[in-house]
Amino acid sequence: MEEPVDLAGLAGRGPLWGIASEDLNATLLEWSHGEGVAEQVNDERDILLVVLSGSGTLRAGGAEHELAPQRAALIRKGERWSITAGADGLRYLSIHRRRGGLAIEPLRRS
Repeated sequence: MEEPVDLAGLAGRGPLWGIASEDLNATLLEWSHGEGVAEQVNDERDILLVVLSGSGTLRAGGAEHELAPQRAALIRKGERWSITAGADGLRYLSIHRRRGGLAIEPLRRS
């Protein structure tokens, strides 16, 4: 077991803390007003967002969803999505199944 972490005690912007197990990845992120995650598509896995403080907008599945403390949102794999922090910033956990390691195929000489 990992030691519990005081998420409220971490300061900064962008990724502030992360942890990975054999099965899961979790990252604490914080953005100032207007900052966030640029539009992208995750084709590999679903992502669960859990808002801890602040506010913002999640654009996913062709719609806008307001983010606020104590709210959670599921971004399904294959969806185009982005996040923009509101006037009071945004702090949330991003949780998903762990990605596998980088597989490098050896070069075969002919």
